[in-house]
Amino acid sequence: MLMRLLLLPPLAGRRVPWPASAPVREAEERPLQGSPAPALALTPAGLMKGDKCEEPGPDPKPVAPQQPTEEEEALIEFHRSYRELFQFFCNNTTIHGAIRLVCSQHNRMKTAFWAVLWLCTFGMMYWQFALLFEEYFSYPVSLNINLNSDKLVFPAVTVCTLNPYRYTQIKGELEELDRITEQTLFDLYKYNSFNTLVTRPRGRRELRESLPHPLQRLRDPGSPSPARRVRSAASSLRDNNPQVNWKDWKIGFKLCNQNKSDCFYQTYSSGVDAVREWYRFHYINILSRLPDTFTSLEEDKLGNFIFSCRFNQASCSQANYSHFHHPIYGNCYTFNGENNSNLWMSSMPGVNNGLSLTLRTEQNDFIPLLSTVTGARVTVHGQDEPAFMDDGGFNLRPGMETSISMRKEALDRLGGDYGDCTNNGSDVFVKNLYHSKYTQQVCIHSCFQESMVRECGCAYIFYPRPEHVEYCDYRKHVSWGYCYYKLQDAFSSDRLGCFTKCRKPCSVTSYKLSAGYSRWPSVTSQDWVFQMLSLQNNYTIKNKRNGVAKLNIFFKELNYKTNSESPSVTMVTLLSNLGSQWSLWFGSSVLSVVEMAELIFDLMVITFLMLLRRFRSRYWSPGRGGRGAQEVASTPASSLPSRFCAQPPSPTSSLPSPDTSPTLAAPPPAYATLGPYPASSGLAGTSSAAFAQEEP
Repeated sequence: MLMRLLLLPPLAGRRVPWPASAPVREAEERPLQGSPAPALALTPAGLMKGDKCEEPGPDPKPVAPQQPTEEEEALIEFHRSYRELFQFFCNNTTIHGAIRLVCSQHNRMKTAFWAVLWLCTFGMMYWQFALLFEEYFSYPVSLNINLNSDKLVFPAVTVCTLNPYRYTQIKGELEELDRITEQTLFDLYKYNSFNTLVTRPRGRRELRESLPHPLQRLRDPGSPSPARRVRSAASSLRDNNPQVNWKDWKIGFKLCNQNKSDCFYQTYSSGVDAVREWYRFHYINILSRLPDTFTSLEEDKLGNFIFSCRFNQASCSQANYSHFHHPIYGNCYTFNGENNSNLWMSSMPGVNNGLSLTLRTEQNDFIPLLSTVTGARVTVHGQDEPAFMDDGGFNLRPGMETSISMRKEALDRLGGDYGDCTNNGSDVFVKNLYHSKYTQQVCIHSCFQESMVRECGCAYIFYPRPEHVEYCDYRKHVSWGYCYYKLQDAFSSDRLGCFTKCRKPCSVTSYKLSAGYSRWPSVTSQDWVFQMLSLQNNYTIKNKRNGVAKLNIFFKELNYKTNSESPSVTMVTLLSNLGSQWSLWFGSSVLSVVEMAELIFDLMVITFLMLLRRFRSRYWSPGRGGRGAQEVASTPASSLPSRFCAQPPSPTSSLPSPDTSPTLAAPPPAYATLGPYPASSGLAGTSSAAFAQEEP
């Protein structure tokens, strides 16, 4: 059914506001003879609660429309003021305590109390939030310790002779250095070494001047007076402490730069240390002149140093070891290294299930001023790691059986934001000169060698040599000693930055060692043991007990410990802690957080709209209201919408009285809404409207 509304001129000049959607009922038409046509009584069926019907009055002036009592919902609505927004938020939020700000608005003391309490609670909660976020972004880690048990790969074991060369083999190169050292010992300490060193008639001044950097005794300007020295000696006797000879505090040698503009003395508190270091300094220069093919040919065979080798009660073969030469520790042999095709596995702990070696430790042909320690040097390391004899090695005592028990430990660090470690060293800006697995020791030694090449122009002989670089020799590099000791001091205090550049590896496998010693062989068994060794290995020495040593290396247990790092505070933990704090202080949930976000968004929108309205009223359209009113007054009726214009009366409707005005007062538009205007509370008796129904 199509509904068409025909508006007739009102009889009494009164208008009836009517909603377009409200149904009406047409009153029964009962015309009387000689009476005016009855008006249609329109009864709104959708009259809302609180609406009042308008009663006709004598005032013909139109009544201003009433504002709607119920606002219709729009797609997007915002509150008109901050007060209205906060009242709505406090009345409808799920946050505890917010409604008390509205309920107690008639009591200012309670309102102030709850406002202060709510703000303090809010501040405490976000202070806790700040602490939680600070802890999360500090990236703490937790250390997890796991105990595992399985068959273990036996580590690599490197054993060195503690003598770089046989003295008879290198005596020609060391003869001049030995003579000068003998003369220096006699001049400083009145020690005559004719029984140990080869001598010949010589001029002492010529010998002292033939080598640079002579060893000297230096006067200590801060030495105490004789009376003070006596008092100090008496005090040391009471304290059972030996008195240090003040003459030994200043023994050293002088080093200068290239143009002799800067010099210093490398001094030592002990005369023994000073002589050994000075001899070693000159020995390094002699080694740099030796060809690469010059090695100790007598001990490069395994049988000349190691009498017996067994692992898991089985004899070792030549495929189980590799040989290399160290400039200080001599011939070294690595068992179960990376060159071993079949790595040794330990399936049982104990001394009988490990590596057992019988070593030759005699010193009848050692370099006397360089090799001052007897025995052998041993270190345990991984298969893909180089053997650092200085850093992690230990010495074996002759005539003793040394049993080394091992425990394996693994450490897995977290990289990235949780720790400064590297996986394979590819992100470390130091070239690996060892061409092996990255370790921190490999990086540190490579970094120092790079500094030597860059600052001194030569390579240190104890570290791998880069390509196209010579080893240091004061015949070619006059001031390399000055440069080396300066760099060594800077390296020890980390002024070179090597410890900063060389980061720790993320995965590290180490072996914890514990040693036990016993006399070997025993007094009752030494005769037949030495007899068997002499028959099998052509072993003939004068002092039998100081010429051999035995070494046992085994796993103490197959249980190994794995230490792994894990994030202490994850995203799940952070959210859980945040939720706990939110529930503690406000007793709400995640939806309450959304309500807070909605409140902040509404505040921003209201602030933006208020600023935009102020900007438009001040800069964009000044005086717009006056001109707008004039434009509306001068608008012709034909240009108005049809719902504001008078329509011709229908023939079926009653004629108006002669005193009624044919004009129709159009209600002003409701600018606050786009929906239909709500119905008026009263219906004018003089107004009439006819509805005609047409069938579609």
